[in-house]
Amino acid sequence: MRRFKMLEEKFFIRLSALFTYSLIAVLAFIIIVIFYKGFAALNWDMVFKTPRGGYYYGGEGGVLNAITGSLYISIGATLIAVLIGMPAALYLNVQLIRYRRTQNTIRYFLDALWGIPSIVYGAFGFTLMLFFGMNASLLAGIITVALLISPIMVRTFDEVLCTIPKGMHEASLALGSTRTETAFRIMFKQGFPGFITAVLLSFGRGIGDAASVLFTAGYTDNIPVTLDEPAATLPLAIFFQLGSPIPEVRDRAFAASIILTIIILFISIGARLLSKRYSKTNLK
Repeated sequence: MRRFKMLEEKFFIRLSALFTYSLIAVLAFIIIVIFYKGFAALNWDMVFKTPRGGYYYGGEGGVLNAITGSLYISIGATLIAVLIGMPAALYLNVQLIRYRRTQNTIRYFLDALWGIPSIVYGAFGFTLMLFFGMNASLLAGIITVALLISPIMVRTFDEVLCTIPKGMHEASLALGSTRTETAFRIMFKQGFPGFITAVLLSFGRGIGDAASVLFTAGYTDNIPVTLDEPAATLPLAIFFQLGSPIPEVRDRAFAASIILTIIILFISIGARLLSKRYSKTNLK
């Protein structure tokens, strides 16, 4: 019997290891394929120039308009999501700490919002545009992406706040602090490393999404100057270039994919480093 248990344990350990390394292998395979197909087309012009006449037919230029538009939309949406998500997560874990059923109900709806496909958010944003008489623009894209990533922001930060010992919350109230002071001076400070991670993960989700901005942000070869101008994004640039019958343009799509992948990898690494740094600071 003991030998059977040992064999069973080894089997599941190796099975878990197989699945873990398979995920790493899939990620490595995706990156290798993208670099293999797009590296030859990647150059400084793609990064630092906007499309010129006939770019999508093999002409000169780059995707600076899409890079800038993606950064504008994701940064603006992340700022809105922070203004919504941080107070919501703190309220959920401080003001509603005695109401478990209400907490669980709110978390259920947030999880449901998290799981809604991004194209649905795009359709909802398009409906809002029609209702308010707006055109496809940078502002419409920011609002739509903010709606998309806000549930991610709230739930990620909420999970971090749930790990903080409840004794700290109770001790703060026992010393005469108000619930608002407890929320921002105790809970937020202790959960700050997780808050940084939530912000960067939401930013990465926003910059890589195409469906939510398909009908709301529009597309242009120029860099937007005002909020009511249309804005190009990297995911849509990749989508349009992959649909071209010209091999050179399709290669540029993979080169743009390399740029987007590098941006998201830097965001992921930054989230790790900042989280570790502020975790050590809090421990001191």
